[in-house]
Amino acid sequence: MLILVSNDDGFFTEGIRSLAKALKKIGDVWVVAPDREQSASGHSLTLHRPLRVKKVSRDHHEYAVDGTPTDCVNLAINRLLPRKPDIVVSGINRGANLGDDVTYSGTVAAALEAALLGVPAIAVSAIPKNGEDEYSYDGAADFAAYLAQKTVEHSLEPYMILNVNVPSETEVGERRCVICKMGKRVYDDVLEERIDPRGRPYYWLGGASVKSRIDADTDCEAAEKNRISLTPIQLDMTKYSFLPKLQSWGLEQYGD
Repeated sequence: MLILVSNDDGFFTEGIRSLAKALKKIGDVWVVAPDREQSASGHSLTLHRPLRVKKVSRDHHEYAVDGTPTDCVNLAINRLLPRKPDIVVSGINRGANLGDDVTYSGTVAAALEAALLGVPAIAVSAIPKNGEDEYSYDGAADFAAYLAQKTVEHSLEPYMILNVNVPSETEVGERRCVICKMGKRVYDDVLEERIDPRGRPYYWLGGASVKSRIDADTDCEAAEKNRISLTPIQLDMTKYSFLPKLQSWGLEQYGD
């Protein structure tokens, strides 16, 4: 099995090291990741400057790229790898990617780019211990390797990925997986205004902690109950149920 690993926290983080180590037990692992943190970069591409690639290890297939997670996956699949990978695994992200987080997450975006290129993909994130800034990646790495095997065995539908969140404090015997839908995150007071020494205002995004609305059968509820959440996500964001209502507005008569 040829496995591509990437992330948005950067090449030199503990999460991606743990993930690559676990996946090497089941396949040939290539690591192509940003050379620095790219958290909350979303599904962005670098279009206005060239990308630089550095081979980090002579003995292993490891590359650091001065671009986004999306750049890394695109570059790896279209240029660096000897063939199209059997699966892309993105992570392990330092922090949860629950609910609305997926629209900002570079970890999820790397997996979505793989799906666009016709490769099944998984995004894996670790939830901190007891709401603190402490992480253990072993449980997430083990589950990612298990899920990667299952995904290649059973396959995914085109243009979809699996988004996974694993509590750091979950012990081996307690790693119950909950298949669920996306929940709702609450981003209160995440924009902070300050004044610089010259009296001009400036702003910090992401200053406050993000909370979750605990709705039933959601990834947020699974995290609250210290369970592994597994959510299928699709690239097609069309709101099909609204199409007939929109057609009733008579907008298609414009210009007649």
